[in-house]
Amino acid sequence: MVAAVIPEEALGALFRDARTHFSWRPESVSEDVLRAAWDLAKMGPTSANCSPARITFATSREAKERLKPCLIEGNVEKTMTAPVTAIIGYDLAFHERLPELYKAADARAWFEGNEGLIQSTAFRNGSLQGAYFIIAARAMGLDCGPMSGFDNAKVDAAFFADTTIRSNFLCNLGHGDGARVRPRDWRLPFDEACQIV
Repeated sequence: MVAAVIPEEALGALFRDARTHFSWRPESVSEDVLRAAWDLAKMGPTSANCSPARITFATSREAKERLKPCLIEGNVEKTMTAPVTAIIGYDLAFHERLPELYKAADARAWFEGNEGLIQSTAFRNGSLQGAYFIIAARAMGLDCGPMSGFDNAKVDAAFFADTTIRSNFLCNLGHGDGARVRPRDWRLPFDEACQIV
């Protein structure tokens, strides 16, 4: 067996023991914890350090009520009872920040006028950053419930109207009710999901 470079306890918290949560204990999540999770997540790599992810944390009753009509029925209760719902989005104007973020070349010029490249780069790298955020939130002691099952256009209208930000996925955050966690589903083994060529 290959030895990990971080303690088994950390691997458990991040991957092996961590679960997708659907129900929540009535404990709040502080802004400091959300900021700390972002400060970890932002360090993950993106192409040309483009950093397109934008996260809106819905914590207030008003914000949750704006989100509620965007959800499929099966996601309403778990979202409305979560202390925080992170709307993981991406900014289609990310390239305007490249002069600050990437000093090795004029990377902004790579994207100007190329809407297809802007869209694919923003979505791909924003998705990566969303995954980094889940791992970072777990590292900060939060449980996560990432999900699809919502109307992106409605979320964009409710939270990102007149902006260049688009929603990607949602992630409920808080302290999960471990008694209500479902049994872990099977995962594909290496030989079925991977190949070495």
